[in-house]
Amino acid sequence: MEHDVVVVGGGAAGLSAALVLARARRKVVVVDAGEPRNAPARHLHGFLSRDGMAPGGLLDVGRDEVTRYGGVVAPDRVAGVDRDGGHGFVVRLEDGPDLVTRAVLVATGLRDELPDLPGVRERWGVDVLHCPYCHGHEVRDTPIAVVGGENRPFTVHQAALVRQWSDDVVFFPHRITLDDAERERFAARGVEVVDGDVARIVVRDDRVRGVELADGRVVPRSAVFVGPRFTPADGLLTALGCETGDNGWVVTDPTGRTSVPGVWAAGNVVDSPAQLISAAGAASKAAIALNHHLLELDVEDAVAARRRAAGALPAR
Repeated sequence: MEHDVVVVGGGAAGLSAALVLARARRKVVVVDAGEPRNAPARHLHGFLSRDGMAPGGLLDVGRDEVTRYGGVVAPDRVAGVDRDGGHGFVVRLEDGPDLVTRAVLVATGLRDELPDLPGVRERWGVDVLHCPYCHGHEVRDTPIAVVGGENRPFTVHQAALVRQWSDDVVFFPHRITLDDAERERFAARGVEVVDGDVARIVVRDDRVRGVELADGRVVPRSAVFVGPRFTPADGLLTALGCETGDNGWVVTDPTGRTSVPGVWAAGNVVDSPAQLISAAGAASKAAIALNHHLLELDVEDAVAARRRAAGALPAR
């Protein structure tokens, strides 16, 4: 069976795209490995009408909506995508049968490469955080730490930004060297700077309690923001030969179209700052553009079939 579209990734972006395509009466399959980036978080925020919902709950609702319109959600992992020699693709699954499809939409997201500090991974998504728009309101007016790391621009900006949610913010540059202008900005902003290497995040009684430095000092804190390094899960796209930009990320046009005909991408796999709701919106836009791409192929096939039929008729 040939499908119209295989969507790789069953998060908010992938399911949003599949919903649009299924409602457009396209034969669509979502292949979902079941590893959502926001799984550690207890609640999602900033998604209109779903604020405060458990992330898994949003996906449950999304899967139900897609299947209600005839879409298929397959729990599996994509091992690779190959061109089939014509206009389509063969999507190879690790456990299931190959899927033949006319187009592919990749919504595999990204990986958060966390600072290598004890306590970070254990409390990730609970009280060790990275996005103040997602979690800042929940830790408002509490003692907050921001810990620097490899993602320098992100954490320096983050330390100033988090100050909107609390009057008590301490920035630990850790391995970042601040210049005089940056220190002046933090002083003016009311952000305390504590120098020295960070040894660990202090966790006790299933809660963050502070930040411990290498010299043994402990600064009491109840929430910690860190700056992960964002790595796109774009192996399928690069293997297909999709063009990448100077930053190493796959390039798309405003609709999510990649440089490979028939391949689209949406969400965090091509847009690291995308919030949940903007990833879903980008995927909806990509699905509409992808449907128009399929429409053009439909019309071309219909015209070719009409011409063949006309050529087969006896001359009058």
